[in-house]
Amino acid sequence: MSVWLPGAPCTPRACVEPAGAAVAVPLAVLRLAAVTVLVVTGVLLSPIGGLVPTAVVRWWCRTVVRAAGVRVRMTGAAAPAGGLLLVANHISWLDIPLLGAVRPAKMLAKAEIRRWPVAGPLTARGALFIERDRLRALPATVAGVARALRDGSAVVAFPEGSTWCGRAQGHFRRAVFQAALDAGAPVQPVRIHYRTARGAASTAPAFVGEDTLLASLWRVASARGLVAEVEVRAVIPAGSHPDRRALARAAQWEALPEPEHAHAA
Repeated sequence: MSVWLPGAPCTPRACVEPAGAAVAVPLAVLRLAAVTVLVVTGVLLSPIGGLVPTAVVRWWCRTVVRAAGVRVRMTGAAAPAGGLLLVANHISWLDIPLLGAVRPAKMLAKAEIRRWPVAGPLTARGALFIERDRLRALPATVAGVARALRDGSAVVAFPEGSTWCGRAQGHFRRAVFQAALDAGAPVQPVRIHYRTARGAASTAPAFVGEDTLLASLWRVASARGLVAEVEVRAVIPAGSHPDRRALARAAQWEALPEPEHAHAA
């Protein structure tokens, strides 16, 4: 078992429910085509990513999600400038562009993503990669995140270490919070929900277990009325917690859905 990627019990068969009425197949295909065009455009423009205004990057991230047929509702505090560790619960591949819409950031990603078609080249331009099967590499990974934070970058991490269905959650692993402590950087938790148009919780966007990316893409693109709710929580100031355990606990309390906290209490 990897310290970075604990196993989640969620599986497509046990956890993922249909989103309800599906859109017509031609519309779903059109959505997939639009997402593909946007992602490929991002790959082509990634070499000059540093020259693209932040507002444009945020717009592009939201547009990727909208192109998949998912409405976005974003509420809460603004992300500050400077070094910042953004942490969130992890449900879907949609989480990545949603957090990019909060603030463009370097992504803490598993090394295997380098080999993914399309997403690999796009992620490689600005990612900090984790060698999940090499525990000895952990200190260097933490040091790399801390260095990026000191340089004034935002870094996105999913401390649960794996995707969950949204009704069940994991626990925040502490290692990445050490980087925030070492860099003297604030932490901003983000809470992500997926709902139907009627407001009921939806697991249709979940990308869990042995689910394939293609199957998940089709499930999202063919769903009718999915809504992504992104709650940007208040910043946890640098120096407000004495160690990574306390900092991880505080961030988890803000980022994981309320039923988890109520159950834990």
